[in-house]
Amino acid sequence: MKIHDLKPAEGSRRRSKRVGRGIAGKGGKTAGRGTKGQRARGTVPVGFEGGQLPLAIRAPKLRGFNNPFRVEYQAINLDTIEESGLTEVTPETLLAKGLVGKGSLVKVLRRGSLTRAVTVKVHACSRTAEAAITDAGGTFEALPLPFSVRPAFSGSAHTNR
Repeated sequence: MKIHDLKPAEGSRRRSKRVGRGIAGKGGKTAGRGTKGQRARGTVPVGFEGGQLPLAIRAPKLRGFNNPFRVEYQAINLDTIEESGLTEVTPETLLAKGLVGKGSLVKVLRRGSLTRAVTVKVHACSRTAEAAITDAGGTFEALPLPFSVRPAFSGSAHTNR
């Protein structure tokens, strides 16, 4: 079968109604447009509301919102700690190794595993990562956040995440 052999199913397509062909046929004279008015005389764009600001433009465009109190953590996984060879993990030692940015809050996540005891002093840690650290003979200590009230989010007000 070739593309030129394709035909619609019998009876599935109807001829379009021929309007405006004289008063003898159905759809003559005003051709189903009623009498007078803008829509009887010419084409009107879809969604045109007679000069009023259309609904599509009145409706707000940006959906959702950005939480101004969001706290962003720099994530460090257990396999990264294992590869780094650090025995004491703090934001300062991670910064010295180039694993986190300056002034970033650090959170340890579970990916990977630890084979040695490590002292971890960071701002946050997932429960599974904390369990893996203590199972390996290490300790975890949560550092206090550098603010008492969450700061306003530093990103742009109109970015959707």
